[in-house]
Amino acid sequence: MKISYYIKKYWYAYAFTLLCIIITVSLDMMSPQVTKRIIDNVIVGGELDLLPTLLLIILMIGLGRCIFAYARELTFDLVSSKIAVNIRRHLFRHIQTLSLNFFDNNNTGELMSRVKDDVDRLWGAFGYVSVLIMEVVIHTGIALFCMYSLSPSLAVLPTIILPLVAGLAIFMEYKLGSIYEQISEENAKLNLVAQESLSGIRTVKAFARERYEILKFLSHNEKYYELNMKQSRVFIKLYPYFQLVTKMLPLFVILYGGYKVINGHLTIGTLGAFMEYSMNIVWPMEMLGWLSNDLAAAVASYKRINKIYAEKPTVIEANNPVVLEKVKGSVEFKNVCFSLGDKEILSDISFNLKAGKTIGIMGATGTGKSSIINLLQRFYDVTGGEIALDGVNIKELTLKQLRKSISLVMQDVFLFSDTINENVRMGKKYKVKQEEIVEAAENAQARDFIERMEDKYETIIGERGVGLSGGQKQRISIARALAKKSPILVLDDSTSALDMETELMIQKSLADVKATKIIIAHRISAVRNADEIIILENGRITERGTHDLLLKKKGYYYKTYIAQYGDYLNGIDNTEQTIETDGEVASCL
Repeated sequence: MKISYYIKKYWYAYAFTLLCIIITVSLDMMSPQVTKRIIDNVIVGGELDLLPTLLLIILMIGLGRCIFAYARELTFDLVSSKIAVNIRRHLFRHIQTLSLNFFDNNNTGELMSRVKDDVDRLWGAFGYVSVLIMEVVIHTGIALFCMYSLSPSLAVLPTIILPLVAGLAIFMEYKLGSIYEQISEENAKLNLVAQESLSGIRTVKAFARERYEILKFLSHNEKYYELNMKQSRVFIKLYPYFQLVTKMLPLFVILYGGYKVINGHLTIGTLGAFMEYSMNIVWPMEMLGWLSNDLAAAVASYKRINKIYAEKPTVIEANNPVVLEKVKGSVEFKNVCFSLGDKEILSDISFNLKAGKTIGIMGATGTGKSSIINLLQRFYDVTGGEIALDGVNIKELTLKQLRKSISLVMQDVFLFSDTINENVRMGKKYKVKQEEIVEAAENAQARDFIERMEDKYETIIGERGVGLSGGQKQRISIARALAKKSPILVLDDSTSALDMETELMIQKSLADVKATKIIIAHRISAVRNADEIIILENGRITERGTHDLLLKKKGYYYKTYIAQYGDYLNGIDNTEQTIETDGEVASCL
């Protein structure tokens, strides 16, 4: 992000504001000249007929100043607001384009601080800080010119003092810059701690961690307080020097100017006008301290925002991407490997899933099952091998077409704080009809509990689905995927929170869905009817085949089957033995 871009874009507003400032300051500088005339001509010279005219000029100066000051403020408020909106929009868009590995390495609290607090500081820099800096420079320049026109010898005093004040302001900005960096970083941590604690309040209460979370928050709050106090100490240590210089200047002007008046080298009216100019030049000097403070904060924020802009997405589209006329839904993994850093996640994964067919993926936790889905969606790129959709390498497709072709039910269900309707539509307000939402809810076994709610489909879901059970959230998530009607349906452990009866009913509904299905599950019941089942172990395929074939191999799949259905199978065996025994007894009798 370049500041010059926004200055060039709104150059006309800056030019108009600059013109308003010049006119306003020029009008301000006319007042001492009128004061000089009143003292020398009216009071001393006795030309009373000039007084009404001079008073009218003062009135016109005040009126003109009000008009142009209002125009200046209004213009800059509008422009700075537009710039802040654009910066925040562009920054958020840029963050949205970044790949998942960026979010793996940056916490939400820090990003929130960049989008909100840092942009607000830039807003101030483009707004009142910019106005005041321009006004200080113009005001000082015109005031010095007027001073030299009245008395060059008196004007030497402020000319000497101004560079000293400017140097002090630069030094203070330097000292405050590093502190602002630390304050912003701690602010991000404070936001993160508060967000995590409040978002996970149920977990906090369940584990009786309230005291721990309070102490954790207070420790960061204390550090944030200490950094702000450190900033204040620097400011209050240096700012009195600004006040000392600005208060001493009028005193020196009175002493030296009075001496010149007594010796007849200066008129009383000229000294009065010069005193007004010296008072007028005082506030720009004082403002340098405050402006240095705000400017240091804005510079620090600008650097942090540019760090985000420096990040580039690692998953990018081809220069001339292929756009499929119609996605059928066949998926092929060809010797796919995937690593994150030095850790190997997947190795030599191959399968060919024809359009309309179903594949089941099983394995222990951490074997890379979800990574297959992440790679298919291009959340990450493969480090070896190739993934093809309808025979085309997914790297050659547009991300939009690829991800629109896949309906995903994630293991970690995320619902937005919105109505059930909007959560199912996922932003496709005019593409998904109400009857399609009801049908999707019916197939996901969610219709009954939704329609028992007071507002039904217009019920507002709390943050992350608070107020709903785990099973209800999973069923809404399944309804969302079904309503999308994509050629590929991915279910990542999507029925883990459901009872067996509800899961069976959903599976019957899913069997009628015409789509290529990839089912990741820990339950045998979810994958047993798949056309092919693959078993992952340490990121590799160790078993593959149909349900019956895998049972015969008596490997991981068989052991899982026995673990899940052992009691049921033993019950059947015991029943059969009892029936046989009863038969023998009956025949003997």
